[in-house]
Amino acid sequence: MRALITGITGQDGSYLAELLLEKGYEVIGMVRRASTESFDRIDHIRDKITFAQADLLDQLSIITIIEQHRPTEVYNLAAQSFVPTSWDQPVLTGEFNALGVTKVLEAIKLVDKKIRFYQASSSEMFGKVREVPQTEKTSFYPRSPYGVAKVYGHWITVNYRESYGIHASSGILFNHESPRRGLEFVTRKITDGAARIKLGLADKLALGNLDAKRDWGFAGDYVKAMWLVLQQDEPDDYVIATGHTHSVEDFVKTAFSHVDLDYKKYVVTDPRFVRPAEVDLLLGDSSYAQKRLGWGPTVTFEELVKMMVDADIKRYTQKAQGTQE
Repeated sequence: MRALITGITGQDGSYLAELLLEKGYEVIGMVRRASTESFDRIDHIRDKITFAQADLLDQLSIITIIEQHRPTEVYNLAAQSFVPTSWDQPVLTGEFNALGVTKVLEAIKLVDKKIRFYQASSSEMFGKVREVPQTEKTSFYPRSPYGVAKVYGHWITVNYRESYGIHASSGILFNHESPRRGLEFVTRKITDGAARIKLGLADKLALGNLDAKRDWGFAGDYVKAMWLVLQQDEPDDYVIATGHTHSVEDFVKTAFSHVDLDYKKYVVTDPRFVRPAEVDLLLGDSSYAQKRLGWGPTVTFEELVKMMVDADIKRYTQKAQGTQE
């Protein structure tokens, strides 16, 4: 089996690459020619991956990479993935997260329609939720340019599946985190902040809306669902979630209490970090995925938060020891 992963240098791409390598896949990682490209998350497996340059904004480069490597599976994880940035760069977000999906699907249609395709859909598509919990049948009401673009990417995947018979599926993944999460995301900002305050490297942590509620799981669990989706005889769409919701404040409290700190002494709210249109509550029902895929989360919310805090404490401790040496 040969898999092409777009977005391989991201959180999900790194965990998925590890999983596929363990299963004996040949893994091709699509990377952009960019000076900012970071391979930190996949340094430990870099020598086992074949890298190929292409860009979601360039149709011809995607056709070329698929023609040259002939993957059996394509996992489209590349995106402008930070929701707040989508208000500052709405057009670019649409080009990557909507039209970029179309370009990959079009390349598959042109080169080999037997290639199986996975699209990384998002719970942000539900936005101002129409029902609780959210299922595969819940109507979308996105509340950000990111969410809007993801809805397009989702429906164009359905369209190519129904129009051209491509095994094209979407995983509607709810929030999933890990120690590899980018520092700009609120969960990692919290665990990094707790670690820095505990170690005396900071005295305050500024956050936005503490009342927003999310269904948080572990990224390592969620990439298993991605793989399972493409192993099914028929393509389909699946909600991947834990079925439990927690507020940002719950996340903060769990992180700070893990290092014996009272978060109320250190956390301040800053209106700069409040979204123009907030998504108040996301809660996924993954019973369809559990039944069809045999998938289920293995890491609890508390375990996830503690894992992330411990990783950040270790990182700063090692950095300090390295400086002393």
